[in-house]
Amino acid sequence: MMTSVNSVLDIGLLKTAVPYIRAYKGKVFVVKLGGEICSNETALDNIIEQLSLLYQVGIKIVLVHGSGPQATELAERLGIESPKINGRRITSAAMLEVAKMTFNGTVNTNLVAAFRKHHTPAAGLSGVDGNLITAVKRPLTQLVDQATGETKNVDFGFVGDIVEINTEVLSQLLAGDYIPVVCSLAADVDGQVLNINADTVASALARAIKAEKYVLLSNVDGVMSDVKNPDSLCSQLTIAEIGQLVRDGSIGGGMMPKVQACIDALEGGIARAHIVNGLTPDSLLKEIFTNEGCGTLLLTDS
Repeated sequence: MMTSVNSVLDIGLLKTAVPYIRAYKGKVFVVKLGGEICSNETALDNIIEQLSLLYQVGIKIVLVHGSGPQATELAERLGIESPKINGRRITSAAMLEVAKMTFNGTVNTNLVAAFRKHHTPAAGLSGVDGNLITAVKRPLTQLVDQATGETKNVDFGFVGDIVEINTEVLSQLLAGDYIPVVCSLAADVDGQVLNINADTVASALARAIKAEKYVLLSNVDGVMSDVKNPDSLCSQLTIAEIGQLVRDGSIGGGMMPKVQACIDALEGGIARAHIVNGLTPDSLLKEIFTNEGCGTLLLTDS
């Protein structure tokens, strides 16, 4: 039988991946999936297929998902305002109800169903379940509006700041060979549900369970040194270099919570953080199993 060129190339790629598979088998990756990907059926199926492959080679996955676009869309349909400042959503009482419906309802259920299509056992939950995440309502916060340069006192409404992570429910699910699929709702000690940025949740969970990697899958290729130039992708950055890009204005808006979550993960003991475009086919596998990668790898300064 004649062997095709594509088959030879596939075998070569498999051989390249073997050392990575050996190194990461049994380790935990925390993967944050952006809401933009969750609303793209083709891209979502490709991502779930990749995560299922990681699962099949023995890598344990905790998936944290965003639902921002879905929440914004539903809020608009219901006539509910949903402002943001510096990439962070202000959550009114009405917007919190929208978040419950989209985060822990539609998006989370669809993700678990997508894993089922790929014969991978997953379990959906929020930070409220099993006392996974305890938070407090964010106090009035003074910050500089990046869009205007104006200093403001901002009331974020029903937005929470994490004060405690209880990993018991995650540990039990991982031990049972399930992929936990976590949405970014939490509660305070009195049971008040609070909205938390999904990047922040994913980073905190990665630190709490001492994950091997923290991976952000979004709708951008990674960190750009020039946001107007798609060819300026930074394949690798240290925390110090990220700080310089922030000061230069190259990092701002919705990218700020992402890089801050990566910095928090790195400073919390995670060896490597990645920002990858989840809309690009097979991008996660390329980032994990090849030397070249395809996104931005973030490292500590040492």
